[in-house]
Amino acid sequence: MSEHPLLRLLDRPNPAESGSSLMEAWYGHLQTAGNAYLEAATISGEVRELYALRPDRMKVMPGPAGWPQGFEYTVGGQTARFRADSDGFMPILHMKLFNPLNDHYGMSPAEAASTAIDTHNAGADWNKALLDNGARPSGALIYRGAKDSPNLSDQQFERLKEELEAQFQGARNAGRPLLLEGGLEWQSLSHSPQELDLSGVRYAAAREIALAFGVPPMLLGIPGDATYNNYREANLAFWRQTALPLVAKTAQALTNWLRPRFGSTLRLAYDTDAVEALSAERDALWDRVGRAEFLTTDEKRSATGYGSLI
Repeated sequence: MSEHPLLRLLDRPNPAESGSSLMEAWYGHLQTAGNAYLEAATISGEVRELYALRPDRMKVMPGPAGWPQGFEYTVGGQTARFRADSDGFMPILHMKLFNPLNDHYGMSPAEAASTAIDTHNAGADWNKALLDNGARPSGALIYRGAKDSPNLSDQQFERLKEELEAQFQGARNAGRPLLLEGGLEWQSLSHSPQELDLSGVRYAAAREIALAFGVPPMLLGIPGDATYNNYREANLAFWRQTALPLVAKTAQALTNWLRPRFGSTLRLAYDTDAVEALSAERDALWDRVGRAEFLTTDEKRSATGYGSLI
């Protein structure tokens, strides 16, 4: 059905957003926080607008039996409370990812991959520090002074340190010649190859992060993954194992939530024919069913997801 009040609502959920913007916020909240909330603004029992609410501002209100009986949304020092109306309709839809340690809040993939994220960020900080320090192994200035003054004075030491930081540190000063005064010698210090190149560690961390979000690493250009034969198979696996199950979960949640307001026969579903990545899989199915001479036309239509002609 292409014309329905709910479809029009999902296409333009509120005056400030389009349907795609609302779903972008919805899935963004779900993937980064493990929880996503939709508010239904109603007038005389009719749902007029939908809004995605930030998870960090929402609090679940458990009832006597432990199940959520309402929600509190706090912003700008003010708190709005949401409870079911007289018809039992809850104006807040809460969808969460599985969390084995909490009954009311979900666990995000980012939380599950927190160690890998920290490792990846630490690797980026290390590489930046190398770049800031000349993008090459550091060295040491050795003072070989006279016997009566074997060490630099505090004033000389501080002046030398300031000059090095101001004139020789950073990418702009990389390769700049160093002018040494009497008694000073430059001694290069080498880092091990493992210390100088953290790309392998960062790739391994990035792979763990991608897998936590259900994204095949090949799609992100991460090398070293031989699980998929080619990019097409990885893309197909992403749609079948990650994207479509998440969309199906959302469609079922919206159906159960809004059915009391839009009719008992309401059912939202996604259209796989609109997914270009599934075209090869769909063509193979049509070819296999089309060559099955023992099937009737209606049986072939049913096998490919279409209704009967009769």
